[in-house]
Amino acid sequence: MSKTRSSTLFISKTILILDVIVVWISAAIANLVRFGEVRMTAPQDTLVLATSLFMAITSYSVYQSMRGSSWLAVLARVKVSWLITCFALLAWLFFSQHAQHYSRAFVGVWLFAMLIGLIIERFAMSAALRWLSRRGFNTRDVLVVGRGPMTNDLTKRARGSSWTGYQITRTVDAHDLDAIDELSANGGFDEVWINLSVHDGAHVPKILHALRHSTANIRVVPDMLTYKLLNHGVTFILGVPMMDISSSSLIGTNRLVKVLEDYVLATLILILISPVLLGIALAVKLTSPGPVLFKQKRHGWNGEEIVVYKFRSMKVHAEADNTVTQATKNDTRLTPIGSFLRRSSLDELPQFINVLQGRMSIVGPRPHAIQHNDHYKELIPRYMLRHKMKPGITGWAQINGLRGETETVVKMKARVDYDLYYLENWSLWLDLSIVFKTIFKGFVHKNAY
Repeated sequence: MSKTRSSTLFISKTILILDVIVVWISAAIANLVRFGEVRMTAPQDTLVLATSLFMAITSYSVYQSMRGSSWLAVLARVKVSWLITCFALLAWLFFSQHAQHYSRAFVGVWLFAMLIGLIIERFAMSAALRWLSRRGFNTRDVLVVGRGPMTNDLTKRARGSSWTGYQITRTVDAHDLDAIDELSANGGFDEVWINLSVHDGAHVPKILHALRHSTANIRVVPDMLTYKLLNHGVTFILGVPMMDISSSSLIGTNRLVKVLEDYVLATLILILISPVLLGIALAVKLTSPGPVLFKQKRHGWNGEEIVVYKFRSMKVHAEADNTVTQATKNDTRLTPIGSFLRRSSLDELPQFINVLQGRMSIVGPRPHAIQHNDHYKELIPRYMLRHKMKPGITGWAQINGLRGETETVVKMKARVDYDLYYLENWSLWLDLSIVFKTIFKGFVHKNAY
């Protein structure tokens, strides 16, 4: 077994053991806080044992190796594993009808202490790996072949993430095959990263031939700056590895988490706001003739047409075919309460029904009118990529102030840039933070009219 593989396995097993220890220590702390003693009862021991085993299984499947990951990515994996464990634990307590045997305060403190403990554990682990790397242990010497657009970025990333152990010790021009051949024969490198621009891709076979004597791990770095990849990765289709240039991040577990998030939150929110919905519906009906709800066709996931609901905020009127006029400040078409509904975003509340229908998500790129999509997709590169996820009631762009009328291409491009950032960096925690921020600054905004 290679030094790289054995070191990675050792780190993974160490993390696994530490995770189990954190689960038990957190339970002991919770027991001390709730009952004033560290020793737990037999039912508690059984619950903690089952949870620690589940956490170990989750850790093995979710964390993988810490090496090569950013610190934020490591934390994200911690939170995902913790959330899956919490959901499984609470679901078991509910469906098995054993919840009455355990103190809610104990379970709450235990889960919270577990999350804090896992974060501290990862921070300590990364600090220990950084300390070892600085002293020559757990390091990986890297030879970079090529001076493509990613070389400088790779060097900065390696220096900024010294705890990963990767050290770029040498770079060589991709066309200097004699130098590559000599370095290959002499060895001394654990990794070789071939980094070429998209125009030099045909040169890779010659480089691989020059590296034929090397025993190092050889990897090809995709020219992401040229391709402008969205949710980049490698997908195996029919047994053939294909590089993802444009794909949805909501696959596998991510898709399940997003669906559960939408249905659970939408159900709870609709129950809580049902009196508000009834009050607004009555006000809309009494202040102007016409239907309570305004229905408009929008593009949903993968560009499919969907029907989106809103409380009607404008007087019933007809527009020319294929024309949708955006609302403007002091718009004369607004009903007596329409301006208030739009400024406060209360007109959007019926879209929680769209979420339960599966047409929308609570968080995602805001759906634009189909006519606007047809207009802007020709003016803004990658505009239609925002439809690689269900449209949302709120979104990353909205909590960053990009709301209301988009009368210029510059304003629309800024909103699209934020939408694509969200798609590229989606996580459950990002969604929850957007929902939380929406409560405080996402409803009322000067640009909403």
